[in-house]
Parts: sequence; structure tokens; C-alpha cells
Amino acid sequence: MASSSVSAPGLLSLGERDGALRAQVSGRWVVASAVDLEQALGTLPNAQGRLLEIDLTGIEAIDTVGAWLLHRTAARWQAAGGEARIIGATQDHEVLLGQVAKADRPQPEAPRRLSLIPGLIANFGRSVSQGSADFVGLVSFLGETIAALFRLAFLHPGRFRLTSTVAQMQAVGVEAMPIVGLISFLIGVVIAYQGVDQLRMFGAEIFVVNLVAISILRELGILLTSIVIAGRSGSSFTAQIGSMKLNEEVDAMRTLGLDPIEVLVVPRVLALVVMLPCLTFFSDMMGLLGGMVMSWVTLDISPEVFVSRLSAAVTWKTFFVGVIKAPFFAVTIAVVGCMEGLLVEGSSEAVGRRTTESVVKAIFLVIVLDAVFSIFFATIGI
Repeated sequence: MASSSVSAPGLLSLGERDGALRAQVSGRWVVASAVDLEQALGTLPNAQGRLLEIDLTGIEAIDTVGAWLLHRTAARWQAAGGEARIIGATQDHEVLLGQVAKADRPQPEAPRRLSLIPGLIANFGRSVSQGSADFVGLVSFLGETIAALFRLAFLHPGRFRLTSTVAQMQAVGVEAMPIVGLISFLIGVVIAYQGVDQLRMFGAEIFVVNLVAISILRELGILLTSIVIAGRSGSSFTAQIGSMKLNEEVDAMRTLGLDPIEVLVVPRVLALVVMLPCLTFFSDMMGLLGGMVMSWVTLDISPEVFVSRLSAAVTWKTFFVGVIKAPFFAVTIAVVGCMEGLLVEGSSEAVGRRTTESVVKAIFLVIVLDAVFSIFFATIGI
């Protein structure tokens, strides 16, 4: 047997046995000998598909540095195409080697510093790639939610959580009425005031009723309500589910055989689908009330005249064009909020980051959907 060795306290002897390369480790493999031991390990030949046996039978002591040197040697040998085994390890040695292997995580390569134009192009490419991945993830999560809804509706109706759904309806609907009503009333006042100021130049002040009614009923009522709910309830969904994820309550549900989509997501989606049209109707009424009050104050248009003019200016079609968008916006806000909550990982800082992303994404998607609806209604002549 050919052999080589290094001086104490750590020793490494190399030999051949049955075609395998045998590395006999003995002595003290500790940090004080790290330099010499690393040099000794550097004398190992190329792997070339051979088996390397690292025998720890004769080792007297080993610390984290020694375990790291042996683990790295075995990993490099395997990466070079060979096979590496560590034999003769006691239970304590195996625990230490296991901890070192668990901590061996590849570090991501540091991004290269680019000049201005290439840097802008690279950032744009990363943004497009991340946006595409987010869209695919959102569509996938929406599919999971729809599948869970069908399971609860047709296969396992007994698993539907009515109490949770009603509680969510109160939280996202009833408790949101004051803020939605106040904002809608003030927007009605602003539209009427600005409209009067412009229409007075043409002697057409009476048409302020048409302006307020059509603006509120077709666009602003549903849009303002959805933005308020995205900031209020969508962020709440993310924070609630994200906190449960950090406290491992979601993992506990899975361990108990419960589906988090059915338990956490479906009640929130259904509650918002039911309550957002109701909030939109309430927002429409408050917006019209604000416009009526402002018209009465500035133009002396009495409420009776305002209502009479309103009935002539708008039709039921105008009202339904706004309300029919509500369920679509509700699903978007709820799915985004719940998905971001389930994506929370790490610390409480991640909850805040995901909550912000949830609000931004929900508002962006609501505006995109509103634009799509506007084009669609214009195309079909409504």
C-alpha cells in the first residue's frame, strides 16, 4: 500500500483497496490543523470515476472545520465524476457531518456591475420575467380556488365554512360602509362642483345631474369602492394569512388533513363576491347624494328636480354597467390578497412587503380590468 501523511495532530494516509482509493483519517481534525489538513487533502488524485472511501475509524477529535474539510472533499470528488463514502464514523461524527452538509448551501453569484444602458435593459428584462412569473402564479392560484369551490359545491358541501364566510362578509362589507360612503359622498360633491364650474360657461348647468349620475354609476362608484376594498380588505387578507403562515398554522392545517384553500381562501373570496356589489350600490347612492347636495347648494336645484332629472338622464343599463363589474373585481382582490399571504416566508418583514405588493397588484389589476370592460361595453354599444 502506497501512503502519504501529514504531521500531527491530524493525519491523512492514502492507499488502494479493491480498486478504491482509501483515505485513512486519524488524529485531531480541528481548526488548529486546518491549513495542513487542507494541503494534505489537496494531494488527492483526480476522481476519474473511482470510489473514494474516507475512513474515520482512527480519528480522535473533530470540530466543525474538520467536518467541513471532509464534507467538501467528498462533495468535490462526487462533482468530479467519482463516488465518495465516509465510513467508520461514530454517531457524534455523523451528527456533525450532517449539520455541516445541511449548512452547505450554494451562494448565488453576485450580479455583475453593468453600465447605464445595459443595466437598464437588464432591469427591464428581470421585471418582465418577474411579471410573467407572477401572472402565471396568479392564474394557477385562481385555478386552485375555482377547483376548491367546485369540490365544496358538488362533492363535499359539508366542508363549507358558513360561519367563517359570514364573519368575513361582516368584516369586508358592513364594517367598510363608513369609509366607502364618506369617500363616495365627497367624490359626488367634487364632481358636481367641478361640473357646475365648467357647464356654467355654456349655460348648461342643469346637465350637471347627467354628469354626476353617469360618472358615478358607470365608473367611479365601482372603481372607488374596489380601490378602497383592495387597500382595506385585500391587505387584511395578506396580513392575516401571512401571520398564520409564519406561526406555522397553515402547516398544521395540512398536517390535520385540511386544505388551506378551502379553509382560508374560499370564505374570503365568496364574502367579497357577495359584498362588493352591495358596497358598490351603497357607493352609488352616496355619490349621487353628494352630487345632489352640491347641486342644491350651488345651483338651487332641489332634490325633487334632481331626482326627476336623474330618472330622465340614466337608465337601468347605466346602473348595471357599473355593478356587473363588481364580482370580477372582488375575485381579483381576494385572490391576490390570499395568494400573497400564502407566499409569506421568513420574518414579519416579509408580511409587510407582501401586504404592500398585494395592494399594488390588486389596484393595478382592477384598473386593467376596468379598461377592458370599458372597451368591451363600447364595442357592443352599451
